Amino acid sequence: MMGKITFYEERNFQGRSYECMSDCADMSSHMSRSQSCRVESGCFMVYERNNYMGNQYFMRRGEYRDMNRMMSMGMMFDNIRSCRMIPYHRGQFRMKIYEKENFGGQSYDLMDDCDNVQDRYRMSDCQSCNVMDGHWLMYEQPQYRGRMMYMRPGEYKSFRDMMSGQRFMSMRRITDMC
Repeated sequence: MMGKITFYEERNFQGRSYECMSDCADMSSHMSRSQSCRVESGCFMVYERNNYMGNQYFMRRGEYRDMNRMMSMGMMFDNIRSCRMIPYHRGQFRMKIYEKENFGGQSYDLMDDCDNVQDRYRMSDCQSCNVMDGHWLMYEQPQYRGRMMYMRPGEYKSFRDMMSGQRFMSMRRITDMC
């Protein structure tokens, strides 16, 4: 299943537009800013800076008329600079989380969502992980709140290095077909 997202320079789908059906590391060559967007199919992570850097936000099928309004729904920025399409995953989800960087300290295997790492596992912190299967969203606060980060299969040795001191306290699987 292919994804499709259209970005617009102005609010309410006005101004120049840029249609994207895959990853885009730098939207500045296509438009100066993005103040609204429409996700026609698929799921996307959007980023505040080029090359998939900075704060991130998960977008599923729908219309996003005003990026400033999105800030009240948890989006931490008002202008999109890059985006990444999230492929739909069939099958099981598996991730191992670690209390310390470089896969140290306590560790736990996850196969489903976790709304509070501290309550469920008595871990005061989660600083690294290994995503074996599926695509996940990690959140800095319990109950899937605060800044988020998209995790695809791979080893993540240090969240501190990735997002300037960020830690994660809840995580959920991306199960949307969008």
